[in-house]
Amino acid sequence: MAEPGSLDLPPLHQLLVRERSGHATWGCGSRADWVCNGLEQPRKQQRSDLNGPVDNNNILETKKVASFPSFVAVPGPCEPEDLIDGIIFAANYLGSTQLLSERNPSKNIRMMQAQEAVSRVKRMQKAAKIKKKANSEGDAQTLTEVDLFISTQRIKVLNADTQETMMDHALRTISYIADIGNIVVLMARRRMPRSASQDCIETTPGAQEGKKQYKMICHVFESEDAQLIAQSIGQAFSVAYQEFLRANGINPEDLSQKEYSDIINTQEMYNDDLIHFSNSENCKELQLEKHKGEILGVVVVESGWGSILPTVILANMMNGGPAARSGKLSIGDQIMSINGTSLVGLPLATCQGIIKGLKNQTQVKLNIVSCPPVTTVLIKRPDLKYQLGFSVQNGIICSLMRGGIAERGGVRVGHRIIEINGQSVVATAHEKIVQALSNSVGEIHMKTMPAAMFRLLTGQETPLYI
Repeated sequence: MAEPGSLDLPPLHQLLVRERSGHATWGCGSRADWVCNGLEQPRKQQRSDLNGPVDNNNILETKKVASFPSFVAVPGPCEPEDLIDGIIFAANYLGSTQLLSERNPSKNIRMMQAQEAVSRVKRMQKAAKIKKKANSEGDAQTLTEVDLFISTQRIKVLNADTQETMMDHALRTISYIADIGNIVVLMARRRMPRSASQDCIETTPGAQEGKKQYKMICHVFESEDAQLIAQSIGQAFSVAYQEFLRANGINPEDLSQKEYSDIINTQEMYNDDLIHFSNSENCKELQLEKHKGEILGVVVVESGWGSILPTVILANMMNGGPAARSGKLSIGDQIMSINGTSLVGLPLATCQGIIKGLKNQTQVKLNIVSCPPVTTVLIKRPDLKYQLGFSVQNGIICSLMRGGIAERGGVRVGHRIIEINGQSVVATAHEKIVQALSNSVGEIHMKTMPAAMFRLLTGQETPLYI
């Protein structure tokens, strides 16, 4: 079976190549409104992508080249003209299911969601076969032959026999597609009434407290052309962006990334972590004593995508708890391992589960790196025409362009911006934060911390100790 591939699909006006290994992967952060061929204008929102000069209203109004992200031609199996008209792949429709998802999950979580969707659909198929057999209806056909129509405007699923439309998704609503062997999973965020908490619902039981989740509809197909289908959809995003640029009187070649890449290559990877983590004085092995049945008494949060070593950070300690009693830990410390089990790269929920599993132990061995709770960031931006390469929503960094000057400067997804160039922005309006960042050039100094930690330290959330 072929190695699983995936596409984390961005809004078209953010399209940038992120990574290629085995199967192609495209993407740049989470969804936002986009425009294509001049048909729509992005609505006002409290989220700004700092990928170029941004006006005070956060609305794209200019046709100057500097106002558009760099264009990267995404290779694919189709001729661009064919994607504009639309192409068709033969496939078998296996079924659909709904999942709850955070707004900006990682690529690994997306792939886990895709695999979960496949498992659910296969379970439903098996149950349907058993039911049919129990009703003496013989072996029921659970596959529906379909034509999968892909264009720069939309993705449609047509019944192969009747040509009736079974599903119809605008391309901009597709957030992720994965090919797993001969299986294709197509994921789209479901639009809910604006009254329903701005398109979101609260988490299901067991999910992280305070995290909002969104309904995702997942369609599962089977096709010998699974990989080609995934690549064609990625290519459709690229071609659609080309058409959008041309409709605005811009030659895509004028937005070449070469100049930006040259700037990146001259910059060293600034990030205090490089020096801090290599200093043996900051790396400690601790032994904590506790009573059997006693929780460790900590709250941990994610270090944030963009960290040198992604792990969990100590965000709070319970007064009188084992962690606080030891006097060996501080808020901001990064936990590398617990009792010999590495936490590096593990999802937050897995790390929390490992900590909860310590309840009946009397001794706990921790490997930590002593870190301040605040992360220092230094972005070097030689000119306003160079995109910063990250998105901000109400002071929180919600997406990051891989390989950009922001990543090199130490920007992390999920962090709350505390300070910009020596000025506190804790109580600053979203628009002013965006304006300050958009108009900054030269060295941009920032201080950030995980948003969850910020809410705990400022009393906005009640700590749930584990």
